[in-house]
Amino acid sequence: MRCFTVLGPSQTGKTTLAEKLAGLEGASRKAVSPYGLNLTEFEFGGEPWCALDAPGGTEALGHAQHALIASDACVLCVSPAPEEAVLAAPYLKVIEASGTPCILFINRMDEPRARLRDVIAALQDYSGHMLLLRQVPIREGDKIVGTCDLISERAWRYREGQTSALIEIPDTVMEREKEARTELLEHFSEFDDWLLEELIEDRAPASDTIYAISTRLLKENRIIPVLVGSASHANGIMRLMKALRHEAPAVDALRNRLAAAGSIAETALSAVSFHAYHRANVGKTVLVRALTSGIKQGATLGGGSVGSLQDPATGKPLPNATPEAGAIIAAVKSEHLPVPALLAGNSTAEAPDWTVPPTPMLERILVPDSERDETKLSGTLAKLAETDRGLAVMQEEGTGAQLVCVQGPMHLRDLCKTLADVFHVGVTDKPPSPTYRETVLKPSDVHYRHRKQTGGAGQFADVKLSVHPNERGTGFSFAETVKGGAVPRNFIPAIEAGAREAMEKGPLGFQVIDVGVTLTDGQHHSVDSNDFAFRAAAKMGVRQALSQASAVLMQPVIRIEIHIPSIYSGSLVPIVSTYKGQVLGFDRDETAKGWDIFRALVPGSALDDLARALRAATQGIGYFSKSFDHFEELYGKEADAVIHAHGAQQAG
Repeated sequence: MRCFTVLGPSQTGKTTLAEKLAGLEGASRKAVSPYGLNLTEFEFGGEPWCALDAPGGTEALGHAQHALIASDACVLCVSPAPEEAVLAAPYLKVIEASGTPCILFINRMDEPRARLRDVIAALQDYSGHMLLLRQVPIREGDKIVGTCDLISERAWRYREGQTSALIEIPDTVMEREKEARTELLEHFSEFDDWLLEELIEDRAPASDTIYAISTRLLKENRIIPVLVGSASHANGIMRLMKALRHEAPAVDALRNRLAAAGSIAETALSAVSFHAYHRANVGKTVLVRALTSGIKQGATLGGGSVGSLQDPATGKPLPNATPEAGAIIAAVKSEHLPVPALLAGNSTAEAPDWTVPPTPMLERILVPDSERDETKLSGTLAKLAETDRGLAVMQEEGTGAQLVCVQGPMHLRDLCKTLADVFHVGVTDKPPSPTYRETVLKPSDVHYRHRKQTGGAGQFADVKLSVHPNERGTGFSFAETVKGGAVPRNFIPAIEAGAREAMEKGPLGFQVIDVGVTLTDGQHHSVDSNDFAFRAAAKMGVRQALSQASAVLMQPVIRIEIHIPSIYSGSLVPIVSTYKGQVLGFDRDETAKGWDIFRALVPGSALDDLARALRAATQGIGYFSKSFDHFEELYGKEADAVIHAHGAQQAG
């Protein structure tokens, strides 16, 4: 079986394209995962094929990345409008990183939008591979009625609902066809010395030879050929499918590519897992593409025994015969198989780095509708994180509530739907609170005596403490300058422990940071003094000192790296400034043509709003990664509002 992925931005008609390709020679079998990945098996040219239709939208980009790891080639479906070329930038970036041979299909050519060369030029801004036009359109007025192939120099006229009709090349297209063919051959000659000599000697190479060169260049991932058509009218579909059949590499090339990219020997590589989901009453289902024959139920794969194998399109158990190399199978009761992963018999290897989805930007706390589901929710989210690498699960600091990081609002909606439909756990979501801290602005001295008499041995501890601010970022420190044994040495650790306990909650209600405590003097009793007494004295004494030391609220400042197409870089400066951020600068992304990495510092409380503004300003393309940088003081009405809200939350 041969396999390819159809991917591209939303609203470009890629699902229609996949359906038309699968229906060229009869019926097909289709399955849809809960994550929106369509899998369609069909026959073409006497061979079995599988088309993976990756969901559109950058929030689902991770699923497109994982589909590529199991694909011999891919078809990037794009709009015919030059101004929408930037929407294809994330997909071109992933395709470039993966090394997957790609054919670019400009869809909806029945909608006159712009010149074809302008569309390709706009897309070239985001592709490190040369985009080479393989067809020129035949126009009648503003309407495209057919295409002329630049290698065979044959023309076809579109017919609604039928295969295109072979025609003579119209005189109106002849000059443009000659110009485009010359340009195509010149680019081919950059990778083929024989063709270069033929062109220098002004000899016309045979079409079959040029097709052979084109096939080699696609298999070697040297170029991206560009075809055109209209999937909704089935125009250009047969030509695209023939290009896949004759020019796309077979499964052996995929095995070689994955072994080279991963830390696994090609001879050991048996399969690749690329998609997984949970089904009610069934459990985890893992989609696996066999790279060799021999995989069957009960066989050892990925270090464990494979469960029952099913046809992914029908869900029916596979016959006892082992699937051939290239087949896609659904493994049930194979919990040990990670996704995505390179699978050998007794081991697994991590998938290449390019399969890692963009960093999740949206954080939400999930609250179960029923208290009985709290424990179940934790385990369920852990299971979902195993099948969805675009999802990160953790606990909120302080409350321990379930905190999820998702790609965006649509991803969050799908997550909640899966929890309800598959695991029967209803949840509501709310934004998390930023992690505030507090510190002191001036030193304060305190003398505190702890005395308690309850009959028998009592408690006595007397301490003199000095509390002072430390430099930002240095944290808590403790020292002692006691002389003459006023406080025995064995009680010093208890005093430090009490001081640390006092830092857990300051006068404003938050954890205290960057404060130093010094024990300067004290008294003890030979009978009533003990560790507990000195610990209590230190804790209460430090709390009293903190209340006198001008406490101030500290807000987290986050360092972010925003990944965006270069055309949007200029618009980020006012956006970051709006949220009281500090622009640090930007550089070209050396790993992705046409992209920038924009760096800034922003308050933690602004991350949610910044993510929304970034999505709006970049048509959903831009994303950021983040890391904590430092805390800084927060004053005025904003600080008062945070303190009041926190106090109300604690009281509630």
